[in-house]
This record gives sequence, structure tokens and C-alpha cells, in this order.
Amino acid sequence: MKPLNPSFIFLLSLTVVSSSLGFYLPGLAPVSFCEQNSKGDAEECQTEIQLFVNRLDSVESVLPYEYDAFDFCKDTDENRPSENLGQVLFGERIETSPYKFSFKADKACVKVCTKSYDTGSREDKLKLDFLKKGMELNYQHHWIVDNMPVTWCYIVEDNQKVCNPGFPIGCLVNQEGKPKDACVINADFNKKNTYYVFNHVDITIHYHSGDETNGMHARLVAATLEPRSIKHSNDENPTCEETPMDIPADFKSNLKVTYTYSVTFKQNDDIRWASRWDYILVSMPHTNIQWFSIMNSLVIVLFLSGMVAMIMLRTLHKDIARYNQMDQEEAQEESGWKQVHGDVFRPPRMGMLLSIFLGQGTQVFIMTFITLFLACLGFLSPANRGALMTCAVVLWVLLGTSAGYVSARLYKTFGGENWKTNVLLTAFLCPGIVFVDFFLMNLILWVEGSSAAVPFGTLVAILALWFGISVPLTFVGAYFGFKKPGIEPPVQTNQIPRQIPQQSFFTKPVPGIIMGGILPFGCIFIQLFFILNSIWSHQMYYMFGFLFLVFIILVITCSEATVLLCYFHLCAEDYHWWWRSFLTSGFTAVYLFVYAVHYFFSKLQIIGAASTILYFGYTLIMVLIFFIFTGTMGFFSCFWFVNKIYSVLKVD
Repeated sequence: MKPLNPSFIFLLSLTVVSSSLGFYLPGLAPVSFCEQNSKGDAEECQTEIQLFVNRLDSVESVLPYEYDAFDFCKDTDENRPSENLGQVLFGERIETSPYKFSFKADKACVKVCTKSYDTGSREDKLKLDFLKKGMELNYQHHWIVDNMPVTWCYIVEDNQKVCNPGFPIGCLVNQEGKPKDACVINADFNKKNTYYVFNHVDITIHYHSGDETNGMHARLVAATLEPRSIKHSNDENPTCEETPMDIPADFKSNLKVTYTYSVTFKQNDDIRWASRWDYILVSMPHTNIQWFSIMNSLVIVLFLSGMVAMIMLRTLHKDIARYNQMDQEEAQEESGWKQVHGDVFRPPRMGMLLSIFLGQGTQVFIMTFITLFLACLGFLSPANRGALMTCAVVLWVLLGTSAGYVSARLYKTFGGENWKTNVLLTAFLCPGIVFVDFFLMNLILWVEGSSAAVPFGTLVAILALWFGISVPLTFVGAYFGFKKPGIEPPVQTNQIPRQIPQQSFFTKPVPGIIMGGILPFGCIFIQLFFILNSIWSHQMYYMFGFLFLVFIILVITCSEATVLLCYFHLCAEDYHWWWRSFLTSGFTAVYLFVYAVHYFFSKLQIIGAASTILYFGYTLIMVLIFFIFTGTMGFFSCFWFVNKIYSVLKVD
């Protein structure tokens, strides 16, 4: 294996990373807006702006809830836009809201609705308790205008501006008088054991004026808001200038909460529509850390490439040349990897299970590569909601042929004859484990009433895709795999297995497997932090260029680390390399799980048994998929390496 050319790495970095710095959204058409008295054609521009609401989530709970669960103001003509498969699986629940605006029509302190809570009503008490629980756990609104998140921008340390695509429903001052979460923004939030609900929002919508002389109308380029808590003294004619809306922890008197809003339109011709997400993405200071991660990973790759090149070009070349110049008697006195040529291709134990893992790993690799490549091109951007998950699921279903073919071909190479069992397990074993885990997690979400619970109809649709498309395609791939002959080894296998000499500590299976996963994990652990943040801390992930580059580096690192350890083990005359090559790089998944446990206890504030079970349940799915993927990369690299070095030996 030749080391990577530095110029190739540089060009690949520029190409891939540029896609994470530029944010173009192919396939998403802009919407034009105009005033009601404008002469523009109604088909060319819109005058009404509809604000959509999404599910509410929290960093202290894995359970998201629908907007209606917290007894907020509802739209009289409530309807839901069509959702794709990815949105349903991610638990997004987008619906219309009573917040409706006319373009360029500023409004101040507009009443939306009033919610009343009677102490004599058990239903009202449950609604208020659930609202207070949401404020205690810091649940966040997620509003959408023109397919763009309505953000809450504020200043943090070092005078840095952060724009968060969500804002809290309220906050809590505990019994000691210590404000939690958003209560620190206002000194008037000072009553002990009191909740403050953000029942008023000041919305600012920025628009690009366009060029009406060329028939180009205005387009929305940003939407921000500032949440406020106001106790309205007059529910019918609010002024939005009163004291904060406090809700005592003890529900002893009737309560009314009036929700209001103000909206202001501002012209901003400095922001183009194609880059209107940039003000959100720039506020996430991760780029420098990402570059550090990439450079760290490249150093590891270059080191491993140099080691592999040294082995291939120097050690192996000299060994093979010297070995081929000897006669047979002298060759038999040699030790090391050359002496196990008669046993190195002996079929492994549990060859069927290994072939099944390799078939599934090939399917996952191709799916991941295509998905990340499309994400780099911008087709699976955050603005195209649910597209990433939808693409991954559809690709996995359609790639059943590759899993069946690889599994059948390798199983035949191992000398297996139970082809029916092999095909069935390839189609059902790993997907079945994932589905059972997913279904159990979904049961917990159903019991908790979370919006993330996948509806029964969607589960049926997933099963239909699995049984109706993926399984038949797996059978088709297996049919072509079994029709072809198995892969012929370059050397013959002895009838009697050779005795393996006593191994040192570092060449024993377990220490070698444990060491093999360290370097691949070292290439990804920084990127893994941002991925876990996007999943569990609800941060927006958009740097797919970095992710794609790290994916390529991970594949190379798994391959080279496995080849190095495989060579050392063969030199120690241990020819059991089949499973070891798979487990060496596959052990990276164990480090992934350990890091996920560390992340749970050190970074997250999740409380509750249900949230904890959900976290580790979904983490196990990630670990299993990652184990199969990395193990497959290591196995095929080692398979190529062993075939390469033994094919040049002149062995009778």
C-alpha cells in the first residue's frame, strides 16, 4: 500500500471542506414576498407569513413533546405540512401556529390568546403542572418562518454573539433564590420557588428588498426574537409594559396567562438569500477545532502510511526476494510469516457469522459514503429537514443486493454449504437486532407520550421496506454471489494445521485487538463530540465536509492499523487472522461506547430513568453499526494484504 500523496490530501481537503464553509441549498426554491397594496402578481409573491411550530426538546431530557402538549395557543385552522420519513423518525412534528403576519406590517403587543387555570379543575392542574415541569427542565421552542429557524440571539463571554435556533418556554428560581437557565437574564426574576413563563416574544424579520425593476420581490433572510415574561393587567388590551408573569410553585389561586407578540420588519440588503443561514452557523465556534481534528487525524494517517510503505517496499520486498532465491530445504528453515503459507488461508471458525457481518458492513459502508457525499453537495442540509435520515434509510434498503452478494461470495470462499441459512441471517440478523432495539425504545416513548414516538403506520411502512424491498434484494445478491466460484487462495492449504508457537504478550489476540482500535478512535473522537452534541444537545450540525473527510481518514486508518498488526501476527507464526482482522478495527466501537458513557456523565444533564434508558438504547444501535462498519474495513484491507504477499511466493 503506497502512502498518500500530500498534494492529493491537500486538494481533497480544499474540495471537501469548502462545502462545509459555503452553504448552498440545491433543490430549495426561494419564496418572494410583497406588501398587500403591491402591484405584484399574487402568483409571484406572497403577502401573508405563516409561522410554524415544531416539537419542544430539552438538554435535560431525551423526551421531546409536541407543541400542543404544553397548552399553548392553538391555530384555529391547524394543519400539518407533509412530513418525510426522516422527519417522522427524528420525531419532528411541524404544525401551523396562531402567529400570522403580513409582510412589512409592523405590529406591537398583539394578543394571541389567554389560558385560564382554575384551582377546582383537575385537568387545569395537570396542564399547569406539565407547563411548570417544562420550565423546570428548560424545554425549548422551535419556530420556523419561511423554512428558516426563528433564532434567539444573545451575547456570551468575550462579547461573542450566539444565535440559538430555539428559545425557552420559561425558567425557574429555586427555593434558595438561585435563578436557573434563562432566569439569569433578568434581575426582576427574583421570587423564590417561582416559575416565570415567557408569554411574549418580540419578533424581528429581516428581508432583502430585491429589485422590483427586474420583477424580483423581497425575500426573508433572517428571523430573530427576544422572549419576555409579562403579567398583563388587562387581558383584552395588553400594553406589554408590566412586571414579569410569575407562577408560584403552589397552585392555590386561579391563574390567567395571556400570550402576546410584537413583530418588526427590517430591510437588510447585505444578506443574500442563499447565505441566510450563515449568521446562525458562524455563531457556532467549531471551525478551528475541526481543523485541529483534521490535522491530528492526517498526522496519524501519514504515520501509518509510512509504516505500511516501509513494510511493503523494504521488509517484504527483501524477504520475498531472499525466500524465492532459496531452495526448498533452506526455505523450510526460515521462520516468520513465510512459514505459515500452508495455513494462512485455512477457513475460519464461525465463517458464516463472519460473512454475515462483512455483508452488512459493506452495505453500511456504501450507504454512509453516498449519504455523506450528497450531504457535502448540499442536498442534505439542515434546511432540507429529514432528508439525511430519509436518504440513509432508502439507500440501506436499496443496497441489500451488495450485502447478499458479499456475504454469499465470502461464505462460499470459506467452504460453507448452508447457503439458505446464510442468506436468511444476512437479511435478518443485524437489521433484526436494530429493529428490536428501536421498537423497545419506541415503546418507552409511547408510554411517556413523547412526540418522538414513531406512529404505528410508520413502523408498518418500515417493515414493508425491509421485507418487501431489502430482503428480496438480499436474496438476489446472494444468488449471484453463490453462482460465482469462491475466491481462490494463492497458495494451497495443508491438511494438518501447523502448531502455533508460544506468543508474546503483544502478539496475543486480546492485547492486539485492544491496541488496534486506539488509532482509528483517535482520528474521530473530536468529530464524535460534535455529532453527539447535535443528537443529544440539539445543536445544529452542518459541517458535512469535515465529516466526509474524517470518514475517509477513518477508513484509511482502520485499514492501515489492521494491516500492520496482521503483519506482526503473521511474523509471529499466528495464522488466525480472519476474525482478528475484523475485531482489531471493530474494537473502535468499544471505545465509541466508552466515550458515549463519558459524554453522558460529564456533558449531559439528563435526568430520569426513561431518558437514561433511551440514551443508552439508541447508543447501542450506533455502536453496533459502527462495529460492523469498522470491522469490515479492517477485514478487507487485511484480506487484500495477505493475498498480495502470499501470491508472490513461489510455493509448490
